[in-house]
Amino acid sequence: MSLSIAIVGLPNVGKSTLFNALLKKQVALSANYPFATIEPNVGVTEVPDDRLAVLAEIVKTEVIKPALVEFVDVAGLIRGAAEGEGLGNKFLAHIRETDAICHVLRAFTDENVIREGAVDPKEDLATIRTELQLADLETLQKQKQPKGVKDAEAQQRWGFVQEFIARVEDGKNVLDYAETNWQNKQNLTEKQQQKIKIAKELNLLTCKPELFAVNVDEDELSRAEEIRQQQATALSTPEQPITREQVVIISAKIESELAVLSAEDQELYMEELGIEESGLERLARVAYATLGLQSFLTAGELEVKAWTVKQGATAPEAAGVIHTDFAKKFIKAKVVSYADFIEYQGWAGAKEKGKVRVEGRDYIMQPDDVVEFMVGA
Repeated sequence: MSLSIAIVGLPNVGKSTLFNALLKKQVALSANYPFATIEPNVGVTEVPDDRLAVLAEIVKTEVIKPALVEFVDVAGLIRGAAEGEGLGNKFLAHIRETDAICHVLRAFTDENVIREGAVDPKEDLATIRTELQLADLETLQKQKQPKGVKDAEAQQRWGFVQEFIARVEDGKNVLDYAETNWQNKQNLTEKQQQKIKIAKELNLLTCKPELFAVNVDEDELSRAEEIRQQQATALSTPEQPITREQVVIISAKIESELAVLSAEDQELYMEELGIEESGLERLARVAYATLGLQSFLTAGELEVKAWTVKQGATAPEAAGVIHTDFAKKFIKAKVVSYADFIEYQGWAGAKEKGKVRVEGRDYIMQPDDVVEFMVGA
């Protein structure tokens, strides 16, 4: 399952430095990944998962494949991008193809780096959102009212279009926080679910989930958690509140330095800085959570791998992530919890202790599942 995040930001906020760090990190990834020959404007990073190395030791394999996140470098965002200024059209096209938006916001103090329109994180975010909203307004105003049509679905769709237009003209995203926050998805009404469906069908930019990478000075990284809450509060608006879970505090400069170090040297450098994970790792984790994703695990002699599925995915849907035919030919799934797999040292030990379950088509995947799928010929 591909996960693609658009990196957007005003000039000189650290977006290019962050993206270049992603590309340097990508070079170190194994060529076994299907992303090894992707376009230069796409960078890939791993979703941190300490469980994989533990599983690999038990099943005696050296091949470890974490879940991956694609970050798409979106060029040309300046004021007026919605009207085609700079590389506005390219900027908008790239965003439409992604699952979510990562706003890179400048909070570092180096005045040797010209701001070029950047003021502060809150104002910069308002500028970016305005461009997205203007682009959505253009899309919405091209929609045609269904005249002489009594179809209830068509009329409802037109009603949503009018609601979206009113929100955008009022300086708001087309969907509010409750409708873009994955944690509230189970509480949405049928009308809200239909609204989200129409917004996605129209390929609107401001219906996408958002995360926020706040680029700070190197000496502030040790205060990242404190700053994270401060920025979440400062960036929030009544219509679009932002939670600390959507915010990542990074230093793009430090990320570029970490990206070229060996794993051992990275660990030593981060220890000096007082941080446990790199900003890119934290960004991948936040992206995963923002989109309501989870991993299930497979473990065998050939490889240990984390696979990405939506929270609430069924066993056949998860099997389809491995291969599309697996969803159609699904028979059953052998499932054991990660904790039991570790305690009883693999499939054989867990089965002997009665910890391996056989699940059918209705089984909802859990984040700690180690799975082996049984499929037909």
